Amino acid sequence: MKKMFSGVFLAFILILTSSTSYAATIQIKVDGKTIVTDANPEIKNNRTMVPLRVISENVGATVHWSDSQVTLTKNDMKVILKLKSNKVVKNGKTEYLDVKPYMKNNRTFVPMRFIAETFGSHVDYKNGIVSIGTKPFTIDGVIVSALQQEYHLFMGGVVEQSKGNGYNEAIYNTFVENKGSKVKAPANYTWDFHNVSAGDYYKNVQFDFLDQEGNSIKRFDLYSLRGLEQLEILLHEPTEGQWYLFSENAQQSIYQLLDRASMNGFVTVISNTAP
Repeated sequence: MKKMFSGVFLAFILILTSSTSYAATIQIKVDGKTIVTDANPEIKNNRTMVPLRVISENVGATVHWSDSQVTLTKNDMKVILKLKSNKVVKNGKTEYLDVKPYMKNNRTFVPMRFIAETFGSHVDYKNGIVSIGTKPFTIDGVIVSALQQEYHLFMGGVVEQSKGNGYNEAIYNTFVENKGSKVKAPANYTWDFHNVSAGDYYKNVQFDFLDQEGNSIKRFDLYSLRGLEQLEILLHEPTEGQWYLFSENAQQSIYQLLDRASMNGFVTVISNTAP
């Protein structure tokens, strides 16, 4: 009996070890780029479970938490999930998941294929690699090939391009959804780092959403007014000739998305003249 128990126990350990090893070897690629995550994907009931942020950022979905419920939105799609529940509401219609979303090590794990396909991406699995192909991001029917950001430093400047569809769409939506009140154009504004006087607005960064020929489809400029106790941000849309108030939180959200896009290999430096 003791020998039999030892054999069963050993078999259990081997199965557990094999399962853990299998989960640890899964790689996620989005549009050919390997995604960096601080929590490994897991297999539950033959379904790949991934941290919520990994999939939401890369498909361009906005996340809103309320208690144990998470709402994902993108354009005209709205998905409501609850932790430890296999019921999901998709655009008002109830469906049921094979695996319930769950929390582990302060990360919310969700079924990757369901989320990706719901938001227009296709998923393929082969040799331990899960490949997600995202839906192209368009503005007014024109496909966006890249988001270009340009900023100046004390000496020189930097031009970078992001080609992550999900990140670019999320950044675009952040601009559109966080426009504040319309304001008049400032009396003085500049992009000349060396000639900024007190009370002037200085352009922090210029964002251009580019088409496949490299032409700008849409442009947003962020300006700031810095004083002894004041930081005010203005959003300028040159094509419309309009200025808006813009929040520091929204600006930081954009920078955070770009940082994640860069970490996952979607950002390329086009030029850098800073020493």
